[in-house]
Amino acid sequence: MAVVEIRLVQGDITEQAVDAVVNAANSSLLGGGGVDGAIHRRGGPGILAACRDLRASHYGKGLPTGAAVATTAGRLPARWVIHTVGPVWSRDEDRSALLASCYRESLRVADELGARTVAFPAISTGIYGWPMDDGARIAVDTVRSVRTTVEEVRFVLFDAAAHAAFTSAVG
Repeated sequence: MAVVEIRLVQGDITEQAVDAVVNAANSSLLGGGGVDGAIHRRGGPGILAACRDLRASHYGKGLPTGAAVATTAGRLPARWVIHTVGPVWSRDEDRSALLASCYRESLRVADELGARTVAFPAISTGIYGWPMDDGARIAVDTVRSVRTTVEEVRFVLFDAAAHAAFTSAVG
């Protein structure tokens, strides 16, 4: 297994032509705000239908934090969406292992799918409140430490501040 190439892109994750786009989903898998809402809106009803099927079968209580599961990408310029549920940041409890699990499990699912290119958002750094610098460090360190057949991980960052934090984390 070769070393994963890490690329940083400032932009819209729904516009990435990759094998798999990772969705920072909520546990319901039924859409929400931020990245989750954007992926569902742009990808169309096929993604929601696939998520409803998952809820009706394996994930009746929702997708657990740190886990990942794949669906169709609908109208996105990708083959699959890998949904993962990031942890809400806490001042009182270290949830770093759960955040790392999001990246690790998403890459495991990507390997099962045969995906070679994967686009990640900065999981948990939006409404879930994870500090961007720490979230970037955990993301980059985890991707670098995972054995995977994925050839390129693209971190797609919404703004200049997130891009700068990931640039520092990549070194």
